[in-house]
Amino acid sequence: MKASAKLLNGSYRWGTPTAKSLDQFSWSEAFHVPLAKISDPDCCSSEFGCLSDAMERLAGTMSELARMLAGVLAENLGSPGDQFTKSCSKSTCFLRLNRYPPCPFSPETFGLMPHTDSDFLTILHQDQVGGLQLRKDSKWIAVKPNPDALIVNIGDLFQAWSNDVYKSVQHKVMTNTKVERYSLAYFLCPSNDSTIGSCRE
Repeated sequence: MKASAKLLNGSYRWGTPTAKSLDQFSWSEAFHVPLAKISDPDCCSSEFGCLSDAMERLAGTMSELARMLAGVLAENLGSPGDQFTKSCSKSTCFLRLNRYPPCPFSPETFGLMPHTDSDFLTILHQDQVGGLQLRKDSKWIAVKPNPDALIVNIGDLFQAWSNDVYKSVQHKVMTNTKVERYSLAYFLCPSNDSTIGSCRE
């Protein structure tokens, strides 16, 4: 029903439709919204107009922060601050509004399967439930929720561009049997026709 409602330009996603077993399944749902579609009049019906306004403000703030951070990281490697962000636009960057419902299965069920992000940078805000884990030194480390902090992940493209100076972070989300979890993510992505090469010889 949520998918057929076409809310937020039909950006609703759920689980892993191709999964054949629980260890391949992500117990989650999300709205995956390109920035260019947030201001589209068809994005939200009138009853959800305030949601569109809130997303537009959030996207603007997150975009500004992501570009500033990416600029600092690029300059740290001796490159111009806009070396790659100039190829990022509203048509390729997006917001993801995540919900992880209480899971009646094993507590080992993934809310989000282990993965790395394919973009340049991801900026994430998580609620106080917890469940996010990062891979470090071959171990999974729980990321303690902090209401005063955002989480910044390096993506695969930034790792490639930096010639492995910056590392893409493998991460996952574990489910909670009793409490639902929410998070908001902003993804800084280049245009589809961008060529990504090493910033060094």
